[in-house]
Amino acid sequence: MKKAQETASKVFITASVLFGVTGVVAMLSRSGNQDPPILIMKILGTFGFIVLSSFGVSVGLKYLSDK
Repeated sequence: MKKAQETASKVFITASVLFGVTGVVAMLSRSGNQDPPILIMKILGTFGFIVLSSFGVSVGLKYLSDK
């Protein structure tokens, strides 16, 4: 059972990192004018993807290092 939990945790960590990278790239590559509200939304969206992916990685590492 321990091996299955390790594998699931590694998959979850990888998915969290890929979610963050994909989200940041999607937010920064959106076209449009550079009005201040749109720029602020891009920055907030980027921070949101970073926070969500780091939370997922921390949860995955907690279960990966659980003894």
